[in-house]
Amino acid sequence: MSGFQSVLEKLFKIKAQGSSVKAEVIGGITTFLTMAYIIFVNPSILSQAGMDQGAVFVATCLAAAIGCLIMGLWANYPVALAPGMGLNAFFTYSVVLGMGYTWQAALGAVFFSGILFFLLSALRIRSWIINSIPATLRLAIAAGIGAFLALIGLQNANIIVAHEATLVTLGDMSQLSVLLAGLGFFLIIGLVARQVQGAALISILLVTFIGWLLGDVTYQGIVAAPPSLAPTFMQLDIAGAFDVAMLSVIFAFLFVDLFDTSGTLMAVAQRAGMTDKNGKLPRLEKALMADSTASVAGSMLGTSTTTSYIESASGVASGGKTGLTAVIVGVLFVLAIFFAPLAGMVPAYATAGAIIYVSVLMLFTLRSVNWDDVTEAAPVAVVLLMTPLTYSIADGIALGFISYVVVKALGGRYKELNWSVAVLAALFVAKFIWLG
Repeated sequence: MSGFQSVLEKLFKIKAQGSSVKAEVIGGITTFLTMAYIIFVNPSILSQAGMDQGAVFVATCLAAAIGCLIMGLWANYPVALAPGMGLNAFFTYSVVLGMGYTWQAALGAVFFSGILFFLLSALRIRSWIINSIPATLRLAIAAGIGAFLALIGLQNANIIVAHEATLVTLGDMSQLSVLLAGLGFFLIIGLVARQVQGAALISILLVTFIGWLLGDVTYQGIVAAPPSLAPTFMQLDIAGAFDVAMLSVIFAFLFVDLFDTSGTLMAVAQRAGMTDKNGKLPRLEKALMADSTASVAGSMLGTSTTTSYIESASGVASGGKTGLTAVIVGVLFVLAIFFAPLAGMVPAYATAGAIIYVSVLMLFTLRSVNWDDVTEAAPVAVVLLMTPLTYSIADGIALGFISYVVVKALGGRYKELNWSVAVLAALFVAKFIWLG
């Protein structure tokens, strides 16, 4: 065994996990290909909040790289991280455009949510919080975010447009943006059905290329020196995040990241065969703290909440079982920084298909809802409908908690409630009454 292989074995225990360096490298490349769409989608979404698109592109790549390296080197998990879908949409459309906060204050909220997540993980309070929140509400939140993303993707493609009488209506289906966004979405579905790795990335690049052929996209080059990070680096507004109304925003960032990360880690670890005989995960606190640390770093660099990606399961399925897989993904994100010109060429309609596809994946959680129990189904419907219609993940979560407590109480099922859910519902009611 060479000296380099000995170092890798010491760091990642590759043989002990029944893997090899080759399998880990393939796993890392596979995971990167399946999630690389975020380097195009995230800058597109956050730039609508007024952030410099080039700086956000670099921040996205660096935050993902930092998260992957910490997860791989410290927690030794084959789980990759990047700015999360849904949370970036909440950042732009709800917090900045909807509530009127500056993007700097929104970054401050991301920073505080990351600090809170780190403390909850370090103090091992995470499991208590997750166990105290009904599974129904956890499913509802994921589905609500999926519906929210679907609306955003449809808007970006001009498939859904504003209407004075009905609020929204179907757009002009003959528009180039509509046709190419539809092509992008169906192409992803077709490639995924054929088990082609990197389906979303292929779709984004192909639709952008077609847009260029049709004269709708201006060629800017493929590779160049990275854009400046200065417009977003350390621009977070800590004081602005101390606004009382920001508490619900910080809570939403924290809450969604907490459940998203926990679910992803459990799913990927089980796929990799990392759980013990009792189904528990080794080094779980380290993995959670890696995730929260990446969010804090991302807020300083200039991007929304960084979280674990379920796409990591594709890398595990390809053979990745240790942190080396995550490290490979991190290195690839660093190399991606030099493809900024390509990212700058990608139009909104090219990423719309990927956004809608992610929404489909998140809506899968609805299959686990007990639709035969109206006290379980009603809160899910409230979150599913109100999240996109209020254009706010925070409001969707709040209304879900309130409706859950109300229907359980009125249905004579109050014994199924615990005090933590009741307290949170009361706080949300107070928020709507006094803060609007």
